[in-house]
Amino acid sequence: GLVIDGQTLNIIFQGGLEEKFLALTKHCRSVLCCRSTPLQKSMVVKLVRRQLKVMALSIGDGANDVSMIQAADVGIGISGQEGMQAVMASDFAISRFKHLKKLLLVHGHWCYARLAKLVIYFFYKNVSYVNLLFWYQFFCGFSGSTMIDYWQMIFFNLFFTSMPPLLFGVLDRDVSAETLLDLPELYKNGQ
Repeated sequence: GLVIDGQTLNIIFQGGLEEKFLALTKHCRSVLCCRSTPLQKSMVVKLVRRQLKVMALSIGDGANDVSMIQAADVGIGISGQEGMQAVMASDFAISRFKHLKKLLLVHGHWCYARLAKLVIYFFYKNVSYVNLLFWYQFFCGFSGSTMIDYWQMIFFNLFFTSMPPLLFGVLDRDVSAETLLDLPELYKNGQ
């Protein structure tokens, strides 16, 4: 691991040592920046995103972490004694740091699996609907007449195609939460 303070980050950013800093951090499992300003925190996140071309996740619990949370791809705010500014600026909010493991490993896996399947579902739904309209135009000799009334088309999209995604999003769990917590390597399958 690497622990770096705000004064050292100042030297790195002002001295043009970003490349060497990133080369050092690549060899570490974790990097901790302490006693740094909000601007330095956001600059570190932007540097990692820009140079390494990876997705960044930032976690903060106070107003001084807002710029870092907003600079990251995914921001997590921890509601606590320092106020709610980080929670208001974040994508996800948790009450304690210990809930981070479940948020990432369980809910992150489920969310990715659901979204991937729903994208396929919407492609299938739209292709089948457009195919139906396309072949109807051959049947009616390309006269431009509509196959169904507009209100039926609206109800088709409203009722018949909104219920499966809602039910699927609420009920689908490909792996149980206990299994995902016991086997964290399952998280890599989604990546």
